[in-house]
Amino acid sequence: MSWNTALPLLVLCSSLVPGIIIFNLPEQRQSLRTVLNLAGAATKLVLIGFMLAGVARGERYEFRHAILPGLELVLHADALAMLFVTLSAALWFLTTLYAVGYLEGAPNRSRFFGFFSLCVTATVGIAMAGNLFTFFFFYELLTLSTYPLVVHRGTSSALRAGDFYLAYTLAGGAVLLTGVVWLYGLLGQVEFVPGGTASALGPAYANQLRLIFLLLIIGVGVKTALVPLHGWLPRAMVAPAPVSALLHAVAVVKAGAFGVVRVVYEVFGVALTQSLGLLTPLAVAACITIIWGSLRALWQDDLKRRLAYSTISQVSYIVLGIALYGPIGTIGGLVHLVHQGIMKITLFFCAGNFAETLGVHKVSEMDGVGRRMPLTTAAFSVGALGMIGVPFTAGYVSKHHLSDGAAAADMAWAGWVLLTSSVLNAAYFLPILYRAWFRRAARSWPNEHIARRGWRETALLLLFPPLVSAIAVIVAGALADQNWSPLSWAKLIAARQYMLQDQ
Repeated sequence: MSWNTALPLLVLCSSLVPGIIIFNLPEQRQSLRTVLNLAGAATKLVLIGFMLAGVARGERYEFRHAILPGLELVLHADALAMLFVTLSAALWFLTTLYAVGYLEGAPNRSRFFGFFSLCVTATVGIAMAGNLFTFFFFYELLTLSTYPLVVHRGTSSALRAGDFYLAYTLAGGAVLLTGVVWLYGLLGQVEFVPGGTASALGPAYANQLRLIFLLLIIGVGVKTALVPLHGWLPRAMVAPAPVSALLHAVAVVKAGAFGVVRVVYEVFGVALTQSLGLLTPLAVAACITIIWGSLRALWQDDLKRRLAYSTISQVSYIVLGIALYGPIGTIGGLVHLVHQGIMKITLFFCAGNFAETLGVHKVSEMDGVGRRMPLTTAAFSVGALGMIGVPFTAGYVSKHHLSDGAAAADMAWAGWVLLTSSVLNAAYFLPILYRAWFRRAARSWPNEHIARRGWRETALLLLFPPLVSAIAVIVAGALADQNWSPLSWAKLIAARQYMLQDQ
């Protein structure tokens, strides 16, 4: 086996192997568990660094293993895969640091970190899937590995949320499987290729392809939280803060959005999807979700639920960008896949800090927290302003390209939806910042008597990750034109996609 063949498998195993070992560690082996977690996360980053440089040079990294005749497990590193896998690995490292600090002294840590590693393994498998079968396999593995994280606390509300999560995601998986089997029946093995494998089918298959597309989009739309498939996401906020960060920024909803990208660009091909009249309905579904999520966020007093509805809205920006026919919209959607991740993980890290250090769970309880926890609140402010789309933040770059993409695609109404959403973003984020910075502090907070010692704000492992991700929000916005930026990589992917479509 050559290095180029083995590298995708090694990237996958860098989280799988530590996770298997962690499952079998006794609870008291905290130091060894932490070393395994961080070593796996660091190893994954190094391996992905090698692969990222190689893909930029045009190197080919691919692992294939036959499961049955005509059915292969394929891990393939192309430019699109590297966008998602790099985001996942970088944010996994930060989330691991955060989770180690957050769960200090908590029960069942070996179980938590074992499933945590398995969840990241599934996410990386989704990112590097080279065909539709491999994508489906890891997509369902992600469902099974995240369920124990959602119900980790074992409370009645956590168990109900877990049941709701399974009902939605397993039903979505069944619909997805129906579409996968139908398409395999028509084409045989469905590889992910720019231009789309389904483009080989003639006009006689148009109606079947429309139905298959609908099945696939519903299947991935559950995890993407498209309205009306979104109901599981706000309920899942009973999970610990590291799990919420994982669900919203690294794994589940991002895997669904990435699935939409693969289906449109590399299963059907954007030209075929457009010719079948499917892009406009997809854009309409995304716009409905954008506005609905924003409106629902306005009325949430629970901070994590407000952030959850914000995610429902913001992830559909990615879907909208993919549905805008043309490279500019594609760039906006793809770069928002990264930018939404770093902004949302910042917000959830900070929400976890407020809850753990001060016992603050609601927006109405946040008066004066900026003076008690200024660094955490500053990081939260950066993430919130990025979500609104303030200049020099990552969110501004995404929204600027999406708006230009809507104009270029002659879909001005989508541009108005984006503008309305930004106004609504400001309406549900700015009151939080006003309370935190300008309202007089409460006399005491629920957890003030057990506030963590050492740092004035909170434990260092809880403070460091949101500060790093908040800096990344500013860097990604202010230095967006640099060759190494997510925007530049999104432009590379869009150029390759549309160059091949035009041939």
